[in-house]
Amino acid sequence: MVLDIDRERFVETMEHQAEIGANEDGGLDRLALTDADRAVRDWFEDQLEALDLDTRVDEMGNMFGRRQGATDEGAVLLGSHLDSQPNGGIYDGPLGIVAALEFVRTLEDEGIETERPVEVVNWTNEEGSRFQPAMMASEVWAGKTSVEAADETTDDEGVRFDDALERIGYRGDAPAEPHDEYDSYLELHVEQGPFLDRGGHDVGVVTGIVGLQWGEITFHGEANHTGTTPMQYRSDALVAASDVVTQIRRLPGTLGERTVATTGDISVEPGSINIIPETVRFTFDLRDPDDDVIAEGLERVRAEMEAAAEREGVEWEYEERMSAGSVDFVDRCVSAVREAAADLGHDAREMVSGAGHDATHAASVCDTAMVFAVSEGGKSHTPEEYTSWDDCHAAAETYANAALRLAGVADGGDPV
Repeated sequence: MVLDIDRERFVETMEHQAEIGANEDGGLDRLALTDADRAVRDWFEDQLEALDLDTRVDEMGNMFGRRQGATDEGAVLLGSHLDSQPNGGIYDGPLGIVAALEFVRTLEDEGIETERPVEVVNWTNEEGSRFQPAMMASEVWAGKTSVEAADETTDDEGVRFDDALERIGYRGDAPAEPHDEYDSYLELHVEQGPFLDRGGHDVGVVTGIVGLQWGEITFHGEANHTGTTPMQYRSDALVAASDVVTQIRRLPGTLGERTVATTGDISVEPGSINIIPETVRFTFDLRDPDDDVIAEGLERVRAEMEAAAEREGVEWEYEERMSAGSVDFVDRCVSAVREAAADLGHDAREMVSGAGHDATHAASVCDTAMVFAVSEGGKSHTPEEYTSWDDCHAAAETYANAALRLAGVADGGDPV
């Protein structure tokens, strides 16, 4: 049995969700726990109720809809996230949600009863744009951090996570933990990188996720007049920061083939043309499939930070923003994706995800895998993010057929 996803309905659903929080640039402004997030959650709840699914919302705002199976064996969990980056793309996250909904719709259309229950999820605050860390709610769900710690997180305006969640009305009663034993989790996402597009592949079979380290470094120097303070008497926080930023950029070339490193946010105080910078804060993002490489990279960053501070006569602080170990997906789930792609005649590439996903945390709860759709030009987190509807549909059908392999068909039916 090979499932055919209704392309027209699938595209219409994608286009409809993209209208919620749409901006004039053609992208999305749907940050976690904003009014736009509330609106898309209301829409998602309507989709679950239209399918007559058993719904629940947990205390982190994660939303679930369950279609019962012929047995009470562990459910197959499907989904992604609906929140976006500021001025983000319309495919990042929502593609996985819509594909999961369309899978359940197709089961209904075909009158297929699965052996295992199937559950659709919308994870809260996957992006981490407003509240850090990213993937916060799936991290709590997986038991890696507490609800209390997440509640105390604040955005740039000082708004607490729990207050924002209460304000939009999505603080649920269900505990933020696995509802019962799960058999597996599948997530569909756009690649957000160039490999599928450049290689001419149809879909990606994701075998794991890179590890990552986010940090914030602050240098404290001394503000003074730029014209009257001799160079040898200066404590310039920006010079120290610039040295470290340069070394972070050079790190990947001296570590691993898949290492990437970025300084993405920097602030300078007091920020005047004729005042020596007193305080400089900046973030860095370090990623690699090998956790040992991440550890070595972090050690080098800290060593350069200390050396730069000593050279410039400034003080330093370091704060870890986020840490996630690399993940290798279980072959049983990877094989389900691989075989589904082959059955559909798609040219599939096996690959490791360079971006973090909720699958990172789900993999500690149950067997997990992912499907990637082609990102044209490798662009993401921008309105220029683009995946053709043909590529979206190819990935969604691969996803649906992999999910059916894991959920099974009742009464001895063959899902293959």
